[in-house]
Amino acid sequence: MAKRVLTTESGAPVADNQNSATAGVGGPILLQDQHLLEKLARFNRERIPERVVHARGSGAYGYFEVTDDVTGFTRADFLSEVGKRTETFLRFSTVADSLGGADAVRDPRGFAVKFYTNEGNYDLVGNNTPVFFIKDPIKFPDFIHSQKRDPFTGRQEPDNVWDFWAHAPEATHQVTWLMGDRGIPASYRHMNGYGSHTYQWTNAEGEAFFVKYHFKTNQGVRSLSAEQAAELVGKDANSHQTDLLQAIERGVNPSWTLYVQVMPAAEAADYRFNPFDLTKVWPHADYPLRRVGRLVLDRNPDNVFAEVEQAAFSPNNFVPGIGPSPDKMLQGRLFAYADAHRYRLGVNHTQLPVNAPKATQADNYGRDGLHATRYGSRHDKNYEPNSYAGPTQTDAALGAPLAIHGWTGTYETAAHVKDDDFFQAGELYRLMSEDEKGRLVANIAGGLSQVTRDDVIEKNLAHFHAADADYGRRVEEAVRALRED
Repeated sequence: MAKRVLTTESGAPVADNQNSATAGVGGPILLQDQHLLEKLARFNRERIPERVVHARGSGAYGYFEVTDDVTGFTRADFLSEVGKRTETFLRFSTVADSLGGADAVRDPRGFAVKFYTNEGNYDLVGNNTPVFFIKDPIKFPDFIHSQKRDPFTGRQEPDNVWDFWAHAPEATHQVTWLMGDRGIPASYRHMNGYGSHTYQWTNAEGEAFFVKYHFKTNQGVRSLSAEQAAELVGKDANSHQTDLLQAIERGVNPSWTLYVQVMPAAEAADYRFNPFDLTKVWPHADYPLRRVGRLVLDRNPDNVFAEVEQAAFSPNNFVPGIGPSPDKMLQGRLFAYADAHRYRLGVNHTQLPVNAPKATQADNYGRDGLHATRYGSRHDKNYEPNSYAGPTQTDAALGAPLAIHGWTGTYETAAHVKDDDFFQAGELYRLMSEDEKGRLVANIAGGLSQVTRDDVIEKNLAHFHAADADYGRRVEEAVRALRED
């Protein structure tokens, strides 16, 4: 094997990588030492802005295989026949903490899947919970600010966390999920994933359906208690990354079975609650799970920075047959995710290998910008329409149009028969065993009892009382006992 020669960025050989060039044996360092200056300058620029949310992440490659016929609901090519496989990349993440945060913490987990389909990349950006804390994207920056480090104390403050939730009653359902047994997954392999939002599928006949995605782990759901998590963080802050990496290296490839709930579009308007409300689930009795296929992870990235940190997901990366719904939170994210990556990685981040389509090729009139690497032929034009052989539009619409009506303005969502912020949180609580309820109450009380303002505590207690009388009573008693201790 030929010996590899160390070079500068311009390809020139490096004669000495241990000693800087100086003016004499004891003299000052010389500005002419190009290798030294280049090395220090590159080192200063190794970090890019981290994601504001979902900063701490892990990822792996794999494939999605269709196991059941869903062509009656969507004309998406990668779902067009049983047995068809599509290459995928899946990024897991925590939400609130920074890039250097620990894995085994009480926090929702991001579950973002990139399908490298024959019709371009399809990004499904979800979480390990089927619901979220808010239902309107205008609240999102305030919500995240309340969960992040306080600008004065420099740490996450229970006062801020619970104060926001006190003013957001719709968060009660997700808070119940988060503070319950599934709030700290044992590993990324042992948790479910959800699209969370409502999406639209359209079949070859143009019929529209609204769908929700459920990725059920085939490893079984396993979670950690608060005490187990604290012990694990002390041993290995990167526990989930370690587990995922080592499992795949051993050939123990994790997998999930994808199911969808399917609602004919015509049923949405008269459903008993707003089906596009991200703080609610669709009962399986109304819309049962339909199996679609199997997602398998079988290859670790070669470079975590290049392939996990620079992986960019955007929920507006759709393919024909799949599109958005009137879900307000989804509509806000259609802009926010892509814009975040244009800021973090540059306008040409879609040309990075982990983000570039594989089975097809991006072909458009976008040009130039930082780190542009995609070039056409020497005679390609950079405008459209033109008289040359440049790419032209097709009539391959993503899906059926969404009904729009009324005057522009800010509105509360039209009320359905059972639109309230608490009934599903109560239903979730009543599904729990006595042991689960006890742990849920202890987790909530542990945080809420640290809040310094009585009015914030009372507002949060009112939410739990509204969800279920027993739920509220037990949380109130537990908070009182901790505050009197």
